[in-house]
Amino acid sequence: MKASTKTMLGALNFLLFLALYPLTALSADDAGLEHDYRTFHADGKIDYGQIGDSYKADLVMYLAGNQFMVMEDLIKDFQNKNPDIKSIYVETIPPGQILKQQLLKQGQINGQDTAQNPDLYASVNLGHLKQMATKGLMSDYIIYTHNKLELMVAEGNPKSIKGPEDLARDDLVQSHPNPLTEGIFKFYGAEMLKDLGIYEKVTGNAQCKSCWAVKDKTWFTSRHHRETPHRIENGEADVGIVWTTEVVYAKQTGRKIDGVAIPQPYNKQDKVAYAIGSLTTGRNQENAKRFLSYLATDTAQDIYAKHGFLKATADELRLKPIPK
Repeated sequence: MKASTKTMLGALNFLLFLALYPLTALSADDAGLEHDYRTFHADGKIDYGQIGDSYKADLVMYLAGNQFMVMEDLIKDFQNKNPDIKSIYVETIPPGQILKQQLLKQGQINGQDTAQNPDLYASVNLGHLKQMATKGLMSDYIIYTHNKLELMVAEGNPKSIKGPEDLARDDLVQSHPNPLTEGIFKFYGAEMLKDLGIYEKVTGNAQCKSCWAVKDKTWFTSRHHRETPHRIENGEADVGIVWTTEVVYAKQTGRKIDGVAIPQPYNKQDKVAYAIGSLTTGRNQENAKRFLSYLATDTAQDIYAKHGFLKATADELRLKPIPK
């Protein structure tokens, strides 16, 4: 009888494991990270996580992750105007991560090799393109849009956060981009906190990602545009530094998120510029040129503006050499 009871308990435990395992497997992507690797087809189909397409698509683009929400509208319009470009692989993750882990060395995503020679690379920091230029991998660029910093909070702003100065409060749990690979924080968010004199208090001077910068108070993400809204909605954070466009997108899609505006000059809107250029090693040089030309059109600029971005000027949209 005892042996039978043990057998039954073992079977029940095994069934419980099988029932819970899929939930565990899914939890790694609760924030939607897989949606940052997309292949757009001319017939309107979108594939997710097909990393091998970085080697064979008709156009391959590695872009700053915070424009992920624009891609579906933008690529659909571009392919309608260029139906011969039947497949476009787009990666939208932190540009510093792309540079260090995929362009300057062989990288992997989910255990799969990813191409080191996309046709186009974009960043919120022109310095990233300069590094590519010094290695002979890029030569020209355009500035194609602008953005600004904002605070993301839960719907209704239950903590009554009024502005960036409130990040010094002791009663807030914060979720911010990491200072290692996320340009929004490395080049802009950190500068804002230093301008306000609260950098050390908020960050503890930590240099890490997917970590507690200040234990139980400030979390540094790996990919903030996916993780911060997820953490706020799930009660794991009260506030996070994001781009205005990410607040716009969250509200457009019905997420329980609100934004708190950051005034100038702290929002850095006069400094935040998105730079893009083609790689000399890209497989699809002509298609890359066509996309750069498309970005300068009124239609493309209107699509970015629809999602909360600030339009580039005519001069910024003209191709020019990457400065040394």
